[in-house]
Amino acid sequence: MIVVVDSGSTKADWKMISGSGIQSITTMGFNPVFHSEDVIFNELQKSLVPEVATEEANKVFYYGAGCWDARLKGTVQKALDRIFANADIEVHHDLLGAARATCGHDPGISCIIGTGSNSCLYDGTDVIDNVTNLGYLLGDEGSGTHLGKRLIRAFFYREMPKKLHDELEESLKGGKQSILDNVYSGEPPNVYLASFTKFMGDHQDHPFIQRILFDSFEQFIDRHVRKYKNHMSLPVHFIGSVAYYFKQTLSVILDARDMEMGNFIQKPIDELVRFHTEE
Repeated sequence: MIVVVDSGSTKADWKMISGSGIQSITTMGFNPVFHSEDVIFNELQKSLVPEVATEEANKVFYYGAGCWDARLKGTVQKALDRIFANADIEVHHDLLGAARATCGHDPGISCIIGTGSNSCLYDGTDVIDNVTNLGYLLGDEGSGTHLGKRLIRAFFYREMPKKLHDELEESLKGGKQSILDNVYSGEPPNVYLASFTKFMGDHQDHPFIQRILFDSFEQFIDRHVRKYKNHMSLPVHFIGSVAYYFKQTLSVILDARDMEMGNFIQKPIDELVRFHTEE
């Protein structure tokens, strides 16, 4: 049995491929920046092991948020080793997963815009360049977290149109204090901040929301994507729910810069299954 996993910070999609077909499972997402080996192991023991014959797996391909160096990959690897005792396990950064899912074996620029954001230049085989992702505290332009911060600041600083302000306040369980409690005392704060993209999606035709979307996505394209060699001649692909649901805004920004729009994929897992089963 082959196991293919795509894990963001919010949720993880699992596909188990065997002679009898494909089994699909969704669990919470893992990010080794925030989650320890024991947290990952304990969650999988609870949500995955009762549903999957893990002892039958002989190969696991895991693509995950936060898996950008050997130490962080090791955190995930150790947890997976305890779950899949008989499998050869590969842990990769989700950027490689994004590149393989969107580009296959062709060169291109692949972007992730979900809870967080990232991008890479892919030569058809490997990721060959990556503008540093500074994370949600310093960067993550265009991401759900970045958009959520912009919305919340406008809400508290009284910069939001009154009708929009009142609608957001009415939607909050626990009132304004709940926002501060979740940001500064909750875990993890980036996931909570990104949850405000639902409100923005429901009001994306409002000029105030449109300004936030355009400004945030323009920062992502200009600070990241336009730094890659041949960015004017390569397709720019996107993965992630934020990119998928705000595709129209991103398309306008790319078109204004004469850049080629590529694929928009909400979930890369099916394309990753195809990549690993068609080789």
